[in-house]
Amino acid sequence: MGAPLLLVLLNAVKSPEDFSAHGPLGLPSGIYLDGIKTFWEAVDFPRKVWNSVLISGLVAVFGVLVSVLNAYALGIGRVRGRMWVLVAFLLATIVPQEALLYPLYIMFKNIGLYDTIWSVVVVFVVVHGAFGTYLLASVFGAFPRELLEAAALDGANRRQILWRVVVPVCRPTLAVLAVFFFIWTWNEFLIPLSFLVSADNQTVQVGIATLQGERIMNVTTISASALLGVLPTLIFFLVFQRTLTRGLTAGAIK
Repeated sequence: MGAPLLLVLLNAVKSPEDFSAHGPLGLPSGIYLDGIKTFWEAVDFPRKVWNSVLISGLVAVFGVLVSVLNAYALGIGRVRGRMWVLVAFLLATIVPQEALLYPLYIMFKNIGLYDTIWSVVVVFVVVHGAFGTYLLASVFGAFPRELLEAAALDGANRRQILWRVVVPVCRPTLAVLAVFFFIWTWNEFLIPLSFLVSADNQTVQVGIATLQGERIMNVTTISASALLGVLPTLIFFLVFQRTLTRGLTAGAIK
């Protein structure tokens, strides 16, 4: 896993002449940062990062919220036909994105969301929310009934039981789900490429691909774009590494 990142780092700080002389595996004779600077200015990298953070953050928050509400109804509410509803959510997660492009394009054009970040947010809240619902419904289905009955005896209604009993107990699982939603959305390419055509709305991944398609770039600049593209995700993962570990090892129910 570290070898590709190291190779990208080596070539990102290597001059084109250095790359031609020593190849991709050779060590750089000096630190050359013009490739990073060129890419930074050409794609307006801070704006692309902000768009990616905003879209991924909104998807993480709303995706988890939708998943919790759906799973609470299916896992604890025990709605009729629960199994078939879960099968429908599972099928929604395996539909290829290519099959969604045309109907979503028509829909967003008609409602005025095309070429806005909300088009991508809506799509991934639904897609990731379907997966989250399927996962959390199983977790909530095994929730201790004694806790629910004790809360009900204390006079808590269903809404209070959800936010004051179920959500606090399942917080590690919800945190892991939010982190995964954020990273998955950050790395998405096809849907943002299709619905974000303006440079001001594009994400990091789309900005990198668009630049490579519009202009001739040398290898060192392409390596710099790959390095800057993966760096925010790596930082995010390192910051929330403890959350991931705690959530995965603690299990769904304390």
